[in-house]
Order: sequence, then structure tokens, then C-alpha cells
Amino acid sequence: MATSRKPKSSTTALAPVPAGQENMSFRKTNEAIGLRLREGRLSLLSRKILNVMFYHAQNLTLGQNAPIDTPVNRKYFWVPLPEVAHDAAYDSKDTALLKEHIEELQNIKLHMEDEHQWTSERLVSSVKLVNPSGLNKRGGTVWFGYAFPPEVFELVKNPGTYTKLSIYYQGMFRAGASLALYEICRRYATNPSHKTSSETYEYWHGALTGTPVGTELGPYKYFKRDVLKPALAEINATTDIECTLIEHKRGRKVELLQFEVHLNKQPSLEFPAPPVINSALIEALEGLGFSAPDAKDLCAANNTEKIETTLAIVRERMRSPGSAPLDAPAAYFRWALKNAHNITVRALAQVPPPPQAQPTNEPSNLDRFLTARAQDAVNVYKELPSTDVQGVMDRFRASAAGKQVRAGKGLEHPMVRSLFGRWYAEELWGPPTAEALDLFLQQMTIEASGGA
Repeated sequence: MATSRKPKSSTTALAPVPAGQENMSFRKTNEAIGLRLREGRLSLLSRKILNVMFYHAQNLTLGQNAPIDTPVNRKYFWVPLPEVAHDAAYDSKDTALLKEHIEELQNIKLHMEDEHQWTSERLVSSVKLVNPSGLNKRGGTVWFGYAFPPEVFELVKNPGTYTKLSIYYQGMFRAGASLALYEICRRYATNPSHKTSSETYEYWHGALTGTPVGTELGPYKYFKRDVLKPALAEINATTDIECTLIEHKRGRKVELLQFEVHLNKQPSLEFPAPPVINSALIEALEGLGFSAPDAKDLCAANNTEKIETTLAIVRERMRSPGSAPLDAPAAYFRWALKNAHNITVRALAQVPPPPQAQPTNEPSNLDRFLTARAQDAVNVYKELPSTDVQGVMDRFRASAAGKQVRAGKGLEHPMVRSLFGRWYAEELWGPPTAEALDLFLQQMTIEASGGA
């Protein structure tokens, strides 16, 4: 974020939004879009809260509405806390969690540099909660007060080159990466090229996930699967723009990424309800080993039923007497979350049995089941934290299956991957059962017939 700017505004109007919310837009300086953080982390809710703070700051003067008139309080912007929660699509009464995300904004450090100066700055300098009736009293209104550091204050109140964004649209997002990508791409919707700049995987990872510069990155294919594709799907389904991923390759390696952006001619009018943050689910996820921010993001990005179902799957696995202890319950949860629709199938109404007769050159249903089970186990392994990976691999090498593997050969080798997958599947879930095979065949039949 540079400090020298020439005033220039974006003239592009947002696509129509519901009546009564037409004016819920704000100017966000392009220097604050796609932030690369030096410290801290931006989650979905903290991104939304920050934009709400920008929105209200642009419509208020310092000290306006101060619940207690003091010289210090006149240096803050003041908004009723329930209004902040509403504008951020935070549909929960858990004030403590809301406070955590507000405090999260204070932990974010930015570096701003131009040809003349370098500045290290916090994103938010100070926050307050004030209730004139007493913070521990049931009555009265709780007011949220906040102040920006000088550099950030100037960018908020006099944004110079900016993009006009909608508080309404941001409320539809269920993932922080979706909101971040939307803000970046919205700048280019009326650009003659309709394309963002081409940037490295490292750049896009930091800009979309809200993690600091220098964070260790995993393989690009997982970023594309777990971050880019869901974000694009959410943007294209719920907002006024349509985005397409462009990969620039050298050989088979993806070197640069950019996005093509166009205004939606007929933006969707049917929007999903914003997620309700459930503090009990967050505690349950933390009990599996998730950090508090990761637990909150999972709850924000998935509906309550899906989280509860996946938790039940993990707990059932942990109680299973015939299975080895889970090395990393959090990694197993992530895998189960993606595959819950296959794991939790029970009595499917009147599902016809799969065909029994098979050509001799085709794999049997049992082979298909064992292969799919092994691949699922490999996927769980890939989700494990680096600290647990070696322990699992050491146990495999010491097993009867592992002793068939030549030293030095890894999972890239098909035979090793097959042996490892079947071994790890049994360690995770125990020996294959008739019930599990039956569920697999039922699901296979449904998918073959085009059903859900």
C-alpha cells in the first residue's frame, strides 16, 4: 500500500440489489484490496467486519454518536454493536466470538512503501465496547468504537483510486477466499481487457487466504481444488460478476494465475441465508485439534447440519474398538467433511441392486470398493500435518505390506501407493465390512443412474 495517490474514482455502478439496500456501498481503496499481510490473519468474518468499519467510517465523523462524551472518545468512530453484527451478516448472539474477530483485526500488520518512505502499520489501532448502562447490565445499547492509524485513516476517508463495493453482496459469502477474490476481480469488471494481472501462486494464496507473507504453501492442485474452485463457484452464483480462472503454464507447471471478469447480465436474486456461528461446534472442532480461526472458518463455510454430521462420523471412528487411534483427528475431519455424503448413507429407499454380471476383463465390485477405500486413505494421509506424516510412514514400512516396498520408493510409485492405501485404510477404519461394501455399491448405483 503506497501512501502517495492521485484522486480517481470508479464510475462503475453495482448491479441492482434489493430495495432498501441500494445505498449500502462503500469506497475501498485499491491499495487495501488483496492485502498481503506481514503479521496476523484475515478470516471470513474479520474481512466482513473490516469492510463494515470502512462503510460506517465513510458515513460518520469522528466522535459522532459517542455514547460517553470524552476527549478520547471523540477520536473514535461509533456504531451500535448489533448494527455491526447485522451488516457483517453475523447472525449469532455470541458476542464473545464477535469480539475475538474484532480483536483479530488489531493483530494485522501491513508494510507500506513508495519511492520516498517505508511504513509499518497496524490495520486497526484501537477498539472499544461501551455501554452507558454498564457492560455487565442487560439493558442499554452496546456501542462499538474504533480508530484507525494515520495511514489507514487517510486511505479509508480519502481512498483516491478505489473500487465501489456492496455490503449486501459480501453478506452472501461463506468463505473468506470468495470475498477476497470478489473484491480483486470487481476492479476489473469494466476494464478494457477484463482481466486481472498475472501473479504467482504464492501471491494469490496470500491474497485469498489472508495468511502472512512467507507462509509455507502446499501443492497448487489442492489450493485450486479447495480454495479457487469453491470461491469461483460462489462468486458466479451470487454476485454481479462472473469470473474465470486462467492458468499460464510452462510445460505442465502452472507458473502464473489470472482471472477474466465480466459483469453478470442477470445477477441472482435468490441468495442463501448467512451462516449462524455456533460456539458449541467451534469448541468441538477445537477439541479435534483445529485452531480457533480454522474452526470458525469451517463453521462459516459449511452449514450446521454438515458440521454436526461430520463430527458424528469422526466420533464414531474414534470410538471404534477395532481401529487404531487417530493420529490427527482434524485431518480426518477434513477428509470426512468432503466425503460425508458417501460415508453416512444408510437406508436408501428402493435402490435397485447393481448388476451382478460383469465382463471378465472388468474389476469386480470388491476390487472397486477396495481401490476407492485405499484412495480415500491416501487422501487422509495427504491432509495430515507434517509432524504426523513420518510416524505413519514409519509404521507402514515396518508392516508386512511395507516390507514388500523397495527402499527409496515413495507414494508416487503406483505399487507403493496401492499397498500403502490399503494398509492405511485398515489402520484408519479397520478391516473392510460387508456393510461398508453394500453402502459403496448403493452409492455407485445412484451415481451411475444420475441420482444424488
